[in-house]
Amino acid sequence: MLNLPDTFIEKYQKLLGKEKAAALFESMNQETKKAYRINSLKAHQKVSYSNAQAVPFIPNAYYGEVKGEDPEWVSGTVYSQDPAAMFPAYLAQIEPGQKVLDLCAAPGGKTTALGEALQNAGLLVANEISSVRVKALRENLERWGISNALITNDDSFALAKVFPEFFDVILVDAPCSGEGMFRKNPDAVSYWSPDYVLTCRKRQQEILTEAVKKLRPGGKLVYSTCTFSPEEDEEIVAWLVKTFQMTIEPTQVESKKISHGQARFVDDNLPELDRTLRLWPQDDLGEGQFVAVLRMPGESSPIDSKKEKKKKKKKRSALLNKDERDWVEKVLSNFNLPDFLTDWPSKALVSHDHVFIPAYKQSTKGLKVINNGVELGLLKKKRFEPGHQLAEVLAQVDQTQVVELQSNEEYRKYLHGETLRVKSELRGFVLVAYHDFIFSFGKITGNGVLKNFYPKGLRTMKG
Repeated sequence: MLNLPDTFIEKYQKLLGKEKAAALFESMNQETKKAYRINSLKAHQKVSYSNAQAVPFIPNAYYGEVKGEDPEWVSGTVYSQDPAAMFPAYLAQIEPGQKVLDLCAAPGGKTTALGEALQNAGLLVANEISSVRVKALRENLERWGISNALITNDDSFALAKVFPEFFDVILVDAPCSGEGMFRKNPDAVSYWSPDYVLTCRKRQQEILTEAVKKLRPGGKLVYSTCTFSPEEDEEIVAWLVKTFQMTIEPTQVESKKISHGQARFVDDNLPELDRTLRLWPQDDLGEGQFVAVLRMPGESSPIDSKKEKKKKKKKRSALLNKDERDWVEKVLSNFNLPDFLTDWPSKALVSHDHVFIPAYKQSTKGLKVINNGVELGLLKKKRFEPGHQLAEVLAQVDQTQVVELQSNEEYRKYLHGETLRVKSELRGFVLVAYHDFIFSFGKITGNGVLKNFYPKGLRTMKG
């Protein structure tokens, strides 16, 4: 039973009335709603979980529980996510080829959805200010097979200097007081206070002031929080409208499980606030969430093709030499490549022996870059060793150079980092799968031993 602060109870009784507030408080003591999304980028999508109950509006999303060692999760075929938290990325309505920024991205639930919508075309900048949480972000984007992401570990101020008026869409899932997560994370109740709400509001305004500098004229800002607080929700949206002359876009989402924002909470003279969305836990969709879609004034100017060509001709000293291309080709020729990788010889660069295809080719000076694009693998003495990220990307198309693990025991041993003896005519580098879910590279020796190339940082305790 949650021990809600008296000031919290009084606040929402005043905002909602005693009957609706009581329903909110009661819902906070009920079980959380769990759901998952299926990755449409992967070639194999037949999962073992039930798809009997779909999450409203969200493509390929269903209620159900996912375990972290299931092959569906390890292979990046599913992502476990609060169903309410799926809506900000969905409402962004991303189109392939756009330039998209997820400003507060970790652990990556919304980011994977944005990257999936881009379909390996355009650019996704995924930023996380925490040096600890950005590691989880990178792992999740790698697992999902996102090939066109620039992952950064910076604040909004640093990004604004590098990307002025650059992005078509920016998603800001802002740090907040977390009222919508009370039943999922009861510890959040302990640090809630009216003063903390105001502190969060100030921080959100600071983040957004820099965020809008990165939007193209006519660009779209998706603002979301996991709190109910009008100070951090409707009030912030009203501030964006008045300060930056932004307009609130209609969301075209109507459901008994989804409510709208309330102008009466903040400013009755701005009825467009009712276009925003509020997801309450008592409506039985998921946890608490607030989402607003706003448009910057002006019109996006078309891309200057001459300028783009000039950028592409910029001299790069890190291109692969002939021998290096031959070593990479010797390995890649055994696998079916997605269309966006077929021209890798002209795109691949090498840095400290790491071979990669950059998502962003221009200067990132001043930014802490965690990953840029897709890493193909590592150059060693007169040979090439394919990388884990490449394995997850290759799972987007059907493959023949695959060894299928035959039992749960073999699968768990492989996740633990052990070598296995397999019955296969294949030799050399292979993709490793369990229940048809590709999740790693391996290498079969002449005597049928499958050497383990599952990354050490992802390996599990032996179970």
